[in-house]
Amino acid sequence: MNGWTPDEIPAQHGRTAVVTGANSGLGFVTARELARRGARVVLACRDETRGRAAEDLLRHEVPEADVRLAPLDLADLKSIRAFADALPEERLDLLVNNAGVMALPRRRTVDGFEMQFGTNHLGHFALTGLLLPRLRAAGDGARVVTVSSGLHLLGTVDPRDVQMDGGYRRWIAYGRSKSANLLFVHELARRLAAAGSPLVAAAAHPGYAATNLQTAGVRMEDRRWAEQLVRGANRVVAQSAEAGALPILRAATAPDVRQDDFFGPRVLMWRGAPVRSPRAPWTRDDRASAGLWAMSERLTGVSYGWPPRV
Repeated sequence: MNGWTPDEIPAQHGRTAVVTGANSGLGFVTARELARRGARVVLACRDETRGRAAEDLLRHEVPEADVRLAPLDLADLKSIRAFADALPEERLDLLVNNAGVMALPRRRTVDGFEMQFGTNHLGHFALTGLLLPRLRAAGDGARVVTVSSGLHLLGTVDPRDVQMDGGYRRWIAYGRSKSANLLFVHELARRLAAAGSPLVAAAAHPGYAATNLQTAGVRMEDRRWAEQLVRGANRVVAQSAEAGALPILRAATAPDVRQDDFFGPRVLMWRGAPVRSPRAPWTRDDRASAGLWAMSERLTGVSYGWPPRV
């Protein structure tokens, strides 16, 4: 038995999805497969040129696709608000919080946040909050899927130093941002369950999938030997972006998904068919998730209002 496959994705006709970071890698595959099954898909991308190329490629691979490009920079709260304000759809069935950055040299977002925490967590926290009324309007079957990583095991959020001003370590910063993703999903799921909402919050991770994410940091520092090393590892060890997107697609479409589910590859959280994945115990800590939620509202200026605090 090979496990869950894209053939099990149910028809998505009449459903509207937003996929962040849809211009390449996991986001592109996710958007393409949703469109292939009839969903209307908004490709939320930071780079318009790359986004337009991805849109053209997707239409070539799925000629009947109902897709459109919309600008979104998750490292800029003004851009996030502009994206939400410009979205014409009154209801939204699926939000896939996929875009992210990995192991960058120390950088700040437009609003002054540490780049990995600001983009991977705060950007998606703000986006979800601003789109929540449209997700609620969709009723049964609506979902928020946030992409985390097996590397969340590197550490959890330190509420005393979320910006890592006390000492920046790029991989620890990445791991903390991915733990923040899971804490966000946990808290949102708790609130939705307590409110009796049909909206489901779940998470997924791709294992080790070959995408542009791994090379971005070393390219920024012009470390060509390191870039070649990463590319070699991607070719030899990693699974494809096609395989890496499967846990996201399962979380987004499978009928058996529950609140706070976390899907990842079956074999050592690394590769293989998507199954419910192990996760660090701190990502299910109610006190930590509530604290991060309150902090995120304060930092982003996005107050959810609903669902109420449990």
